[in-house]
Amino acid sequence: MVLAPIFYSCSNNSEKKNDTTAMVEQPTIEDTIKQGERLVTIMGCNDCHSPKKMGPQGPEIIADLMLSGYPSDRPIVKFDSKLIKEGFGMFYPDLTAAAGPWGVSFAGNLTPDETGIGNWTEEQFKRALTQGKLKGLENGRNLLPPMPWFNYTTLTDHEVHSIFSYLKSLKPVKNIVPSPITPDKM
Repeated sequence: MVLAPIFYSCSNNSEKKNDTTAMVEQPTIEDTIKQGERLVTIMGCNDCHSPKKMGPQGPEIIADLMLSGYPSDRPIVKFDSKLIKEGFGMFYPDLTAAAGPWGVSFAGNLTPDETGIGNWTEEQFKRALTQGKLKGLENGRNLLPPMPWFNYTTLTDHEVHSIFSYLKSLKPVKNIVPSPITPDKM
């Protein structure tokens, strides 16, 4: 933490002014990134946005692909299930894609590559995360299930800034995630 001065001006009834200084701790960029990493972890972002391989304890994140979304070089399997027509959802084994009544959706690339959030502003990121807008565009379509953006509507500006700072600090991964598949094309 870095201490930053904040100045207060106080006046009393005799119109004398006293200036006082209070030292307030300001987080360093390292502190902000660390908080962002913590939030990404507890919010479960890796659950869907990180490709995984099967290990001895179950699915393990592929470190080089962390938070890069559904791998573009992976074949897209067909979902042909009576259960989907009845309203159920299904996931790929590593959770980077899901199918349901909405069609098939693919977890986005959250790395700072241009195929991910590399060209996004923090305001766009906030709009995507807290308002569920695709690419943070005001008039964009809503994010598809299973993205739980509605759970993040009360994130503070500082929390969004921390998450964005952390994601921007990651190794960029070039990965163009496929567009969603509409139900009639499944």
